[in-house]
Amino acid sequence: MTHKPKAKPKLDGEARKALAKRNAASRKRPAFRRQNWFRYKRLGIAWRKPRGMHSKMRTRRKYRPPVVSAGYRGPAAARGLHPSGFVEVLVHRPEELEALDGKLEAARIAATVGDRKREAIEARAGELEIRVLNSRGYENDSEEEDDADEEEEE
Repeated sequence: MTHKPKAKPKLDGEARKALAKRNAASRKRPAFRRQNWFRYKRLGIAWRKPRGMHSKMRTRRKYRPPVVSAGYRGPAAARGLHPSGFVEVLVHRPEELEALDGKLEAARIAATVGDRKREAIEARAGELEIRVLNSRGYENDSEEEDDADEEEEE
């Protein structure tokens, strides 16, 4: 079995720079957490805008955690792109892959798709050389099972 590298998108220079810039900004971006998330167990850490009249976080005091604002946003050219650089397209049926451009778009199989259809979508994507972002790798499973069967026979 030979290793086949994952498909890479054909990006222009501007988009490639924007992706690199977004990745660098993401490393610096703070983890925005809800006000008082550490104080009460019933509060999750998911971001909620502080709305209290006396909230120090809302007034952006220096000694309080950072608040979400537009300045933390990524470059416009990189918005909506998967970290790999592909534009994600949600797919429900193998026929939907025909409309995709394998050089710029990658498929994400919908959560409601069953195993049989998922396998068909992944097989068709392999033929069309379209990357599947949430692949389960059925082709590898069948090869491993064949190898295991051969070892048992010996």
